[in-house]
This record gives sequence, C-alpha cells and structure tokens, in this order.
Amino acid sequence: MLDIKYLRENPDAVKANIKKKHQDEKLCLVDEVIRLDKEYRDGLSKLEGCRSDMNRISKEIGGFMAQGKKEDAENAKASVASIKKQIPEFEKTVNEKNEQIREIMLKIPQIIADDVPLGKDDSDNVEVARYGDIKDKGFEIPYHVEIMEKLNGIDLESARKTSGAGFYYLKGDIARLHSAILSYARDFMIDKGFVFYIPPFMIRGEVVTGVMSFAEMENMMYKIEGEDLYLIGTSEHSMIGKFINELLDESQLPQALTSYSPCFRKEVGAHGIEERGVYRIHQFEKQEMVVICHPEESNEWFTKMWQYTVDFFRTLDIPVRTLECCSGDLADLKVKSIDVEAWSPRQKKYFEVGSCSNLGDAQSRRLGIRVRGNAENGGQKYNPHTLNNTVAAPPRMLIAFLENNLNEDGTVNIPEALRVYMGGKSCLE
Repeated sequence: MLDIKYLRENPDAVKANIKKKHQDEKLCLVDEVIRLDKEYRDGLSKLEGCRSDMNRISKEIGGFMAQGKKEDAENAKASVASIKKQIPEFEKTVNEKNEQIREIMLKIPQIIADDVPLGKDDSDNVEVARYGDIKDKGFEIPYHVEIMEKLNGIDLESARKTSGAGFYYLKGDIARLHSAILSYARDFMIDKGFVFYIPPFMIRGEVVTGVMSFAEMENMMYKIEGEDLYLIGTSEHSMIGKFINELLDESQLPQALTSYSPCFRKEVGAHGIEERGVYRIHQFEKQEMVVICHPEESNEWFTKMWQYTVDFFRTLDIPVRTLECCSGDLADLKVKSIDVEAWSPRQKKYFEVGSCSNLGDAQSRRLGIRVRGNAENGGQKYNPHTLNNTVAAPPRMLIAFLENNLNEDGTVNIPEALRVYMGGKSCLE
C-alpha cells in the first residue's frame, strides 16, 4: 500500500506506474483517493477545531464561576454541550472517509523499480542468465508421472477417490526423496544464516489482506467456513504476518528467516498434460526464505536471495535460468521480481520452480510493521522492506530433479549433497 502523502504529492507518478502495469481501469482510483483525502482532512480539521473549542470554553467556565458571572458560565456550558453533540457526527464522517481511502489504497499497485522491464504479461519477461550446461540425454524422457510410477512412488488414482483431481499420494523412495529435498533445503538456508521456523498453517483475514492483493486472495486462498481463518498458500504469509502491528528496534534488522509449510492453493483453470500430475496441484510443501530489512538494504538482499535458489538447484545437477518479471506480470504489491526456472529435458524448455520478490514497504505498511530508527536519525520510525523467495517447492521440483537425473535404464542418480538425507543411496532403482 502506498503512502497517502506520496500519492497526494505525486498523483501523476502514481498514474504513470498504473499505466506501466497495464491497469488503466485503476487510474480513476487516484483521483477518487485525492477527493476523499481532502474531505477526510477537512473533516479532521473541523473535528480537532471542535475539540479545541470545547476544551478552551470548558476552562473558561471555572473562571466565570469564580468571578460570580453565573450567566456567562451557563452560556459557556451551553456552548460546550452544543459542540459536544457535533463531535460524534464529525468522528463518524472522518472514520468513514479514512476507511474508504484505505479500501481504495489497497487496490492501487506499489511503485515498481525503475529498472523493471516494461511489458504486458509474462511473455514479455526478460531472461537474465543461465546456470549449468544443458546436456542431450540421448534418449526420450518419459512423462514425470511415468517415471514415478516405474519407481513405485506415486498413486494418483487413490488420491482422486479420497480428494479429487489435483491431489496425490507419494510413497516409497519418491516420498523419501520429497522429504529429503525439503530437509536439504532447510539445512542449506540455515547454513546461510537464516533462522528456521515452522509457522501456523492458517491465518486471519487481516493478515491475508496485509500480505497480498484482493485478486491474489480470490484466486489462491481457501477460506475456513464459518471462521476468520484462511489456509496459507505459502509460509511467507504467516512469517510476514508474525510481525503485524509490531514496532521493531533497528538493531533487530535484518530478520532472515527460512520456513517450512504445506501450501494450499485453488489453482483455478484447465491445464495440459505437462501441468497435470504433480505440477499444478492444490496441496504441496515448500521451504521458503523471508527477509525484513532496512529499505536501503533490500536490493542487496534481493540479489542474494535469488542467487541462493540458483546455487541450491545447481548442487542437485539441475540447470536453471533467471527471468526478470516485466511490469505487467508483477503482482500489485511487488516492486521487483525474478523467477527461477529449471530445465526440463522432456519438454526442451525451462519451467518455473521459484520466484524471488522485493515488496518494498507494501506489506509492512498494510500490516502496521514499523522500525524505530537509531539515535543517528533521531529515532525516526519507518516501514521496513520485506522480501520472499522460494528455496524449494516439491513435488514440482521433483519433476526437474527426476528428468535431469534420470538414466536410460530408468534409474535416477542421487547427487552427493542429497545422499545423507537418502540413507547414503547414490541411485534410485
């Protein structure tokens, strides 16, 4: 959510940003906020004026009484009573205007970074770099479900009976591989200095609206019927929400956290065969990284975070590339975002396995997270920046792992980094 002062002083810049994101239907919201903001400040001025007059006149009453001016005292009391009757109406107007402003401000996108490439949708995203050589396997790679079935590691049919489409049973070595990847991802981030968390898997509505836009919430989140609780779509939601309405000391920054959770998503829409199986599903598990930092440090953290994911995948012999998301592909709260994509030998193309995002002060402003500055800046309070990034999200990344480590005879190599989590196994047969 933008600072209302910034919007008030820079309406043209806010509108230009909306156009960059190809959301012209939101341009009118800027003018609406400016109008409501003026009405809010006018009402607030009247309210404060009434309170000031009431306090001043109330003090005069005692003086009148001491001087024996009973008539003046009674007139003053009548004035106080009259003013007092007006205050609730002014308070109601001010509160209504403030709530209307907040509702609209939640819909206006964050100002994107100056170096974000301009574009309409994900087809305009820009490749940044590739890591790892793409090798010709020399044989046809089976569909990922077939690979798992040959290793007796998946049961989709039973999941359809118990839960419907978009669910799965993993078993045997594939289930163990799934857990091993998450354990390795956890330790990989702990070794980078991140603090490990297992957060709540449900969060309240005020946290949901604090960490994501309404459009994202509608497309992703499952709500618990009859309760103010939502199943999380990623542990970032719980981890950022952990700091709601907190005032942190600057000495507590940066907060570098890595968290495990199951994730629940609607994943609306029809998909081709490559996006079925365990690629696009309603339930999966993920190791996430989250950082809360000083605004001047967020760009540096952004670069470090996506690089950690690249390094993680390379230790598992998976070639990856990074794509910078264009203006039209950025969610409303994001300042900048880079996707990490893994190479699919079967499809002969890269596919997304993670996304790193710098959200600036959007989430902290929505959630009321502030930092008390040190003595050098007079203890001034400010909103910190928040960032998040996927370390590993199996079972989707299992597709990339299995395809890139598959041998022609159907066996799957286990890279050195993962063997300690697989009981020393170097190969799945």
